[in-house]
Amino acid sequence: MTSLAARKYNHLGPSSAPWEVPLFSLDKKRAVVTGAASGIGLAIAQTFAAQGAEVVLLDLDEAKAIEAAASIGRNATGIGCNVADEASVADAFARIAPAASLLINCAGIAHVGNLASTTAADFDRLYHVNVRGTFLCMQAALPGMLAQGGGVILNMASIAATRGLADRFAYSMTKGAVLSMTLSVAKDYIEQGIRCNCISPARVHTPFVDGFLKKNYPGQEAEKMKTLAASQPIGRMGQPAEIAQLALYLCSDEASFLTGCDYPIDGGYFNLR
Repeated sequence: MTSLAARKYNHLGPSSAPWEVPLFSLDKKRAVVTGAASGIGLAIAQTFAAQGAEVVLLDLDEAKAIEAAASIGRNATGIGCNVADEASVADAFARIAPAASLLINCAGIAHVGNLASTTAADFDRLYHVNVRGTFLCMQAALPGMLAQGGGVILNMASIAATRGLADRFAYSMTKGAVLSMTLSVAKDYIEQGIRCNCISPARVHTPFVDGFLKKNYPGQEAEKMKTLAASQPIGRMGQPAEIAQLALYLCSDEASFLTGCDYPIDGGYFNLR
């Protein structure tokens, strides 16, 4: 009998012929990861490269993107890109050849504030990066995927998209939009062979979190870190590598039957609190 690890998956499911392909192989695939110079984006780029993908790391900080790509090796390239700027996105994707078969949208920013304390400038800033940025990158990757006969888009949403979180008004708005865009794209392009899903992490310990606490809770970082860890029933925050493993599965051929779904990875936050 052919083992699962030796089966090739396509849009119709596993074939009957054996293939010497490791499980979750991304061989001969080109992945574009935004926000890839650190945190979850970097972990995804590293994981995908280890599974055989050619990886393009996009980040607002071009020097850090190039440095991160160099740390991965010859199958990785770093490009500076402001995902909120249409011209910058167009320029970045024009430099990617051949076109991406996988797009992972990780670039994002956060904000602390409720309806009353969130300014219009705060609202617009988060919208431009988290919503407009995701939109522009999906739109830029679309022609290449259509020309190839398919592809995979994976967006980074959040438990804030579907759960009421205190003092996260603007952030929750953007992640709700990311989830809605994911469903819309999945519906519109299912017949063209494009799968679109999103991941909704709970708290994940990244350099972003460290900087966020330092900026918003100066002098209280250790206390707030304990609070964030305790908010998950599992008793800790997630790690970027754990998010990357889920992303690997969802972007692999083994997940060929999955589209239009949101996948919480939350340490029991939704069901066990």
